[in-house]
Amino acid sequence: MQVNITYERPESGPASGPVTVGWFRSNDKNAVLYDPPQRLQSRDMSKTHAKSASRCPAVIQMESRYFVFPCPFDLHLGFARSKDGKPAFVNRAGNASPIRTAKLNEVLVMVNEAEWRYPDRPTIQLVLPYTFIADEPVYVTQLGAFAHYRRDPLPGTIFGGRFPINLWPRPLMWAFEWHEPERDIILKRGEPLFYCQFEANGPDRPVQLVEVERTPELENYVEAIGGAVNYVNQTFSLFKAAEALRPERLVVPKK
Repeated sequence: MQVNITYERPESGPASGPVTVGWFRSNDKNAVLYDPPQRLQSRDMSKTHAKSASRCPAVIQMESRYFVFPCPFDLHLGFARSKDGKPAFVNRAGNASPIRTAKLNEVLVMVNEAEWRYPDRPTIQLVLPYTFIADEPVYVTQLGAFAHYRRDPLPGTIFGGRFPINLWPRPLMWAFEWHEPERDIILKRGEPLFYCQFEANGPDRPVQLVEVERTPELENYVEAIGGAVNYVNQTFSLFKAAEALRPERLVVPKK
C-alpha cells in the first residue's frame, strides 16, 4: 500500500511567497520613542571558523523568524502598598528619572489585585502602540527576550500570548508577573523588551515585516473591535463576527 500526499500552494495571492505582516503604531503620541521592530540577530558574531554556530543554518533560520521590540524607556520600579493596602509601583529613580512620575502613570498600569494569577505575584502592564495586521491567516506569539543576557535577571516573567492578527489587530502590552516584588524591576531604553514570532500557512515561508498606512478602512476595523475586551470574557468567541466585518484588504505598505 502506498499513500501519496501532494500539497500545491497557489502561485499568486496572499497565501503565496513570503508572509507579509504589517505593523503600525496605534497612535502618533510620542511615536519617536517607539523604534521599529528588528529581526533577531546575534551580535558580535565570530564567523572565522566554518563550523561556528553563527554559520549554522538552523540558528540563522530560527533567528530570522523572531522580531525584537526594544524598550522605549529607562525604568527603575519598586513595589509597595499604600496606607490602605493597595498595591502600587514606586519610581525608584526619583528626581533622576528620565520619565516624569505623572507621565509614568500614563504608560504603566498596576493590574487590579483581584485579577492577579497568584496572590503573591503582582502584575503590571506597560502600554505600547505596536499593532499588527495581515491579509491572510497569521498568528502572532509574544514571548520573552530569551536570547538577551541580563547580568541582573528580571524578578519575574512576562505574560506571553498568541492570537490571529488578520482578525484581531490590537496593540500589544508588556505584561509582567512580579515573582519577587521585594526586588526592583530595572529596564533600559533600547534593550530587548520582548520578541514576536509569526505563523502562517507554510512553515517554510519567510516573514516580511512592513510598516503600513493607517487607512480609514483599517482605522474603522480597529475601532469596531477595540473595546470588546471590556465587555466580554472570551474575546476569541468574537472572531467569526470580526471576520464578517473585515474588509478584504487592509495591508497597505507605507510609502
